[in-house]
Amino acid sequence: MSNDQKPAQLDESVSNNLLLVDDDRPFLQRLGRAMEVRGFSVTTAETVLEGLAFVREAAPDFAVVDMRLNDGNGLSVVEAIKAKKPDAKIVVLTGYGNIATAVTAVKLGAIDYLAKPADADDVYSALTRNPDDKAPPPENPMSADRVRWEHIQRVYELCDRNVSETARRLNMHRRTLQRILAKRAPR
Repeated sequence: MSNDQKPAQLDESVSNNLLLVDDDRPFLQRLGRAMEVRGFSVTTAETVLEGLAFVREAAPDFAVVDMRLNDGNGLSVVEAIKAKKPDAKIVVLTGYGNIATAVTAVKLGAIDYLAKPADADDVYSALTRNPDDKAPPPENPMSADRVRWEHIQRVYELCDRNVSETARRLNMHRRTLQRILAKRAPR
């Protein structure tokens, strides 16, 4: 979005409390400022514990929650918000997208699931979209090779970078995995 173009504003007559939960402080601050410009009253939290504390105090109308936080899983915050305020609109962000976690997030009440780095326009659109409208398809989706590579990298990291364990979990030969890991990421 260019500097001379103003984002659409929220309806001031509607409650617009937004909780942002992310352990990436610079991203959290940028997104917080961008959402304030768009008319939200923003509260930020960097941990699951902080997020849960804010929810206990006053459940937000809107939330943007990172899936993986330093002290746990952001889905705990999603669950707490939905228990206290069932009509809250929640978007889950993640740098490690996969189908199973997306399904879990939606089952717990998230209205959308965005891959990081998501920009403020994407987050705003997800939060304010009519629930009956479908999200538009991505402009530049990842190739199938890139999705496969991302999944292998995620499992590799979850296995503490242990090649043998990763190969076992992915049901592939260790040497094949080593060759894949040695290559550059596909586009």
